[in-house]
Amino acid sequence: MTGGPGTARARRRMHRDRRHRAATAWLAAMLLGVAGPIGAVLSPLPALAQAQTASRLDDIIAAGRLRVATTGDYRPFTWLDPASGRFSGLDIELAENLAQALGAHVVFVHTSWPTLMRDFEAQTFDIAMGGISVTLERQRKAWFSAPYLRDGKTPIARCENREKFATLDQIDRAGVRVIVNPGGTNERFARNHFGAADVRIHGDNTTIFDEIASGRADVMVTDASEARYQQMLRPELCALHPDHPFDFAEKAYLLPRDPALKAFVDQWLHIAMESGAFSAIAERWLK
Repeated sequence: MTGGPGTARARRRMHRDRRHRAATAWLAAMLLGVAGPIGAVLSPLPALAQAQTASRLDDIIAAGRLRVATTGDYRPFTWLDPASGRFSGLDIELAENLAQALGAHVVFVHTSWPTLMRDFEAQTFDIAMGGISVTLERQRKAWFSAPYLRDGKTPIARCENREKFATLDQIDRAGVRVIVNPGGTNERFARNHFGAADVRIHGDNTTIFDEIASGRADVMVTDASEARYQQMLRPELCALHPDHPFDFAEKAYLLPRDPALKAFVDQWLHIAMESGAFSAIAERWLK
C-alpha cells in the first residue's frame, strides 16, 4: 500500500519544511560568516544614524562654507600673491569647484608646512588642498582623498650643472649646498639621504629657487611637478629627470576622519576627472 491522498499531502508538507529549514540555515550561515549575528548587524544602526547627523559634510552644507587650508607657497598648486592677498593655483581652482559642488562658498585658511598637522588637530579647516603628498605619518591622524597626481622627488639646479647633480651620490658630497624648505616631505627627504652635503634650511619657500638661480645654493630636491613648473618660470634652472624621480609619491587632499565627507570628495573628484573638468583646470597649471 502506498497510502492515500492524505499520506501524499503529508510527504509534500514534510519536503517543503525540509527545504525551508535548509534555506533558513543557509541564510543564517551567510549572515554569521559575513556580518556576524543578526543582532550585531542591526545594533550599529542607531550609532550610524548619530554619526551621519554629526557629519562634517552636513555641517559644511548647513553653514554654506567650506574652509580650505593651503600654504600659498607651492606653485603650481597654491600661491598667495602678497600684493593682492589672493590665492591662485591648480588646487585653488579645484577648491572653488568643490565648494560649488557643495553649494557653499570657499574660505581659504592660510597654513604652513610645519604647522599643517597642528592646524588640522585644532580643526581650523575642513579640508587641506595645495599639493599635499600622501604620507603614512599624516595618515596616522587624518584621512586622504583618492589621489589625483603621481609625483616623486627630483633635483633642480642651474642648467650648466645638470650633469653634476643628477644622482643622490653626486648630490651627497662635501661642499654641495643643498637647499630645502622646512617642515614637509622635502626636508624629510634631505635629512634621510644627505649626510655629507651641506643641507641648508630656507624658511621662505616663495624665494627658495632664487637662491639656486643666483648661485647661493647648488641644488634642491623637490617634487617633480614643482621642478617642472619652476624651470618654466626660470629658464636658467633645469629639472633633472622629472620623468624618473628618486621615489614614488602621490598628491591628495587631507581630510578629517569623516566617512561622509570623504565619500563626497572622492565622488566629486571622480566625476571631475571623468567629465574633463579636472583636465581643463590642470592644463592651465601643469605643463
